[in-house]
Amino acid sequence: MVFATSSSSPVIPTLVLLLSLPVLFFFLAPHFLLTRQTVSLPRDEMDDLFLFQKAVAMDTANYFRGLTRLPAAKYRLSSTIRRPKIAFLFLTNSDLQFAPLWERFFSNASVNQYNIYIHADPFVKISPLEGVFKDRIIPSKRTERSSPSLISAARRLLATAMLDDPANTYFAVISQHCIPLHSFSYFYSFLFNLGRLSRNLRFSSYIEILDKEPTLWDRYNARGENAMLPEVNFEEFRVGSQFFVLTRKHALMVIKDRKLWRKFKLPCLNEHSCYPEEHYFPTMLSMQDPSGCTHYTLTRVNWTNSVDGHPHTYYPPEVSPELVHTLRKSSSSYSYMFARKFSPDCLNPLMEIAESVIFKD
Repeated sequence: MVFATSSSSPVIPTLVLLLSLPVLFFFLAPHFLLTRQTVSLPRDEMDDLFLFQKAVAMDTANYFRGLTRLPAAKYRLSSTIRRPKIAFLFLTNSDLQFAPLWERFFSNASVNQYNIYIHADPFVKISPLEGVFKDRIIPSKRTERSSPSLISAARRLLATAMLDDPANTYFAVISQHCIPLHSFSYFYSFLFNLGRLSRNLRFSSYIEILDKEPTLWDRYNARGENAMLPEVNFEEFRVGSQFFVLTRKHALMVIKDRKLWRKFKLPCLNEHSCYPEEHYFPTMLSMQDPSGCTHYTLTRVNWTNSVDGHPHTYYPPEVSPELVHTLRKSSSSYSYMFARKFSPDCLNPLMEIAESVIFKD
């Protein structure tokens, strides 16, 4: 009788097998994929690819683990909304001069609402970081302007944040020259539409995607005429800001990509038109999920009187409550959340108006 019951009830062994598959996939998939894809890759890129594939495997394991508890539709909703966090990804090749201002920004936030990750060029001496920034520098590699190294750094940040905490739902790439224009509470409420959550709510990524820039053709051919073919046709090529806020869905797309990366990592022949980090992310997301992106950035940049590809830099005499209010204004239905580019000596005047202006929403 006992034998008949166990032989006719394979439910428990089946469940055990299903539950173990994500765990096996998490540990074995990156190694299996690496042996197939990285035979001729440089060591640095092999390290990155291992990191990316490990993050993808963990995300997949978490998804299947959730399916054992909830129907797919409910899991996707709960994984996005239940105690979601914002991952702030600082990309720098110098000291984080505005760390005290950002420290003030995070002071009204719960530790369950955010994480911080810093990619700091190891060839540059960075002053010791304290407070919320302490011990937040990830394993980093050299970054150079007009090179794909900035793409790699951003992807490295995204993968590290995804692997570190499954609760990271939004990923904000921040420059060392960026400052916040609102309080953390305002930004958090804006991203997650607090008070208006519903089963049908869809989160978008905030990334600038432009297709009618006058320099588009030169940028497209920066690696050589038609070098982007056949992966990227000129009609598919986009430009935008290198600083953006992505959903976890789009962050996953970025670190999964191999096809476009093979083109965008090619060396530039015309450095004056080559800004890979401003081309790769807008092009890739525009090709894969244009309707999931707002096509606007949340970081305000003043390109008036730009010099050598650098935007206008604000100096202490320009810092005022009026400047903050002006920088917040955008042509879309929402406010700018960050602004760049500020000189390091703007810290003191910014700190003086932090509570009364910047964080007073």
